[in-house]
Amino acid sequence: MTWLITGGAGYIGAHVVRAMTEAGERAVVYDDLSTGISERVPDGVPLVVGSTLDGERVARALKDHAVSGVVHLAAKKQVGESVELPLHYYHENVEGLRVLLRAVTAAAVPSFVFSSSAAVYGMPDVGLVTEETPCVPINPYGETKLAGEWLVRATGRAHGLSTASLRYFNVAGTATPELADAGVFNIVPMVFEKLTGGEPPRIFGDDYATPDGTCVRDYIHVVDLAEAHVAAARRLAAAPGTDLTLNIGRGEGVSVRRMIDRINEITGYTLPPTVAPRRPGDPARVVASADRIAAELAWKAKYGLDDMITSAWEGWLRLHPRA
Repeated sequence: MTWLITGGAGYIGAHVVRAMTEAGERAVVYDDLSTGISERVPDGVPLVVGSTLDGERVARALKDHAVSGVVHLAAKKQVGESVELPLHYYHENVEGLRVLLRAVTAAAVPSFVFSSSAAVYGMPDVGLVTEETPCVPINPYGETKLAGEWLVRATGRAHGLSTASLRYFNVAGTATPELADAGVFNIVPMVFEKLTGGEPPRIFGDDYATPDGTCVRDYIHVVDLAEAHVAAARRLAAAPGTDLTLNIGRGEGVSVRRMIDRINEITGYTLPPTVAPRRPGDPARVVASADRIAAELAWKAKYGLDDMITSAWEGWLRLHPRA
């Protein structure tokens, strides 16, 4: 099959492209390069530069490359920015998805994998978040992801499109230094930035109802995440009419303090974190149940926390070489 991967020049997208090609699938990258990096696209993989809001451009790419499935990762994804720019986020994430799905259904492409997020759950008060946990997003980014799931599912039912919505938890690590996350928006690169700048990392709140008082999260290696996309894509291709909604996590909670301590140990730094006030809207604990994806796709995460930190550190040093 030939899979059009929107956002395929981004951090996660480049790993999905790599996993797809290594699995013997043909990939075509569709990316507007607003945050993506063209050098991440492997030799031999076509790159179409365009926005998902450009329906004619999408339709042409689907036709020119005889696309038989789409993996849609292209989206705006910064929570704080979404609060400041909700109209922009709804336009890019929801309208862009609508335009893309219109082109997909017009071209009779049979399979569609949608990049969703654990942000759809909001602040769940449960030990493990299952796919049945109520979705109550607390920011426009999470709202656009939940609306996207609704749109994907409704389109699938109306047009016979096989669909999968994959709810990512906290992504970290890299397959190779060249594919490392170039942004500083997630905890691992944020801690790296502080440590290499000679500043202590920050913990936002240490008075939560958790074992060490800091927030607990579920971290997933980006390579495991990419392989979950391959598994989902192949399931859709093999089983027309499939409609899946799946968490992608390890089912293991890691506190912010433990994460920072382990980063210090692995990188050789000894800067203890400072504690700042809580950030509004931070839930105490968000950890995935990974039972459904194991049952549906026979997928299970292979990599642990140290793998994520070590690989991410190698990527950070490549992006930010020390004198």
